[in-house]
Amino acid sequence: MTMLALTSTQEDWWWGAVIGGFVVVLAVAALLTVLVLLVRRIEQRVEGVRDTLQEAAANTADTALIGQTAAGVEAVLAEGLEHHLFLGRVLEKVRS
Repeated sequence: MTMLALTSTQEDWWWGAVIGGFVVVLAVAALLTVLVLLVRRIEQRVEGVRDTLQEAAANTADTALIGQTAAGVEAVLAEGLEHHLFLGRVLEKVRS
């Protein structure tokens, strides 16, 4: 049985490769962790946008009633104007 031995230079290069491999593995793990965190944040924000859009759709579902509401508001304003004019005439008569 023959035994192979490494020279000190070869052993140094071997340990350098091992340490370099560990550094690369740690860097990849760190980058993957950052990627997972970013993807999670993007998913949360997408869900927030989706919820906001659903709320907007629910808020605008009854836009057909806007015309009816506007007509009712116009009628109330016209009635208020009539009362204002009437009270103005009565007030003028009371003052004179």
